[in-house]
Amino acid sequence: MSQSSVVVIGVFDGVHKGHQLLLNHAKEIADGRSIVALTFDPHPTTVFAPDKAPTMLTTLADRVELLKIHHADQVAVMKFNEKFAAMSPEDFVKTVLVNQLHASTVIVGKNFTYGHRAAGSVDTLIKSGLTHNFTVDVQELKADTEVISSSRIRKLVIEGNVEKARELLSRPHRLDGVVVHGEKRGREIGYPTANLGNIDGQTIPADGVYAGWLTVGINFWPAAISIGTNPTFEGARGRQVEAYALDQEGLELYDKNASIEFGWYLRPTLKFDGLEPLLEQMKKDCDKARELTEK
Repeated sequence: MSQSSVVVIGVFDGVHKGHQLLLNHAKEIADGRSIVALTFDPHPTTVFAPDKAPTMLTTLADRVELLKIHHADQVAVMKFNEKFAAMSPEDFVKTVLVNQLHASTVIVGKNFTYGHRAAGSVDTLIKSGLTHNFTVDVQELKADTEVISSSRIRKLVIEGNVEKARELLSRPHRLDGVVVHGEKRGREIGYPTANLGNIDGQTIPADGVYAGWLTVGINFWPAAISIGTNPTFEGARGRQVEAYALDQEGLELYDKNASIEFGWYLRPTLKFDGLEPLLEQMKKDCDKARELTEK
């Protein structure tokens, strides 16, 4: 990467509309230069305050893919560990931005900090740019006067407000995992579900029923999605995320990679007085999910 580049810096969790503005701006000013998105993994908070580390809106693989979709020619993933966190602001500029990425323009959000104890700011970055011959372009992560942040979207998802989260992400919030064996109760009552496992560290919406989509391999189905502990049935169990692919029969999905996307919140989790009222409600949920996903 010897040619000069436009470097856009951020954690980019979710690659939301605010991040997309930074990348769109990079595309506008690149003028033939390579656009490099510099991101960090794991989230810096996992090093500074592990007990406050957030769940993530996107897996690293999804983040890289989304950054490339939104104009990044290359994605540089810096391993964020104690050694990297101890790097002085000047060393970060010289080693990473200048020597490794050949930055001629650096694009950051206005609250950007860097280097040991976040001692570097937008002002120090601009000064370093004068020394090392790169310009700094500071952008606000706003869309239609609305400030957008990953933490705000995370809060919306956790509250179950997947419609607003979808608007700020510009796509549905998604969980990626593997279909695992559940209690197989759905199969017994005529609604076989794909139970999603391996989702630790991802941002799971509030308990409830949702309309959305299930993707397994090349298959993409509208789905009714349930999150919760199935309180109608006896026994204690952990939270489960399961999706019923509408109008599909005989699917064998165990151990396959799967994604669940959340389009709409339908209702809270309820405890029913037996199987009949539960089945009646599940039919209504599926009818509503079908109606919404066919729009």
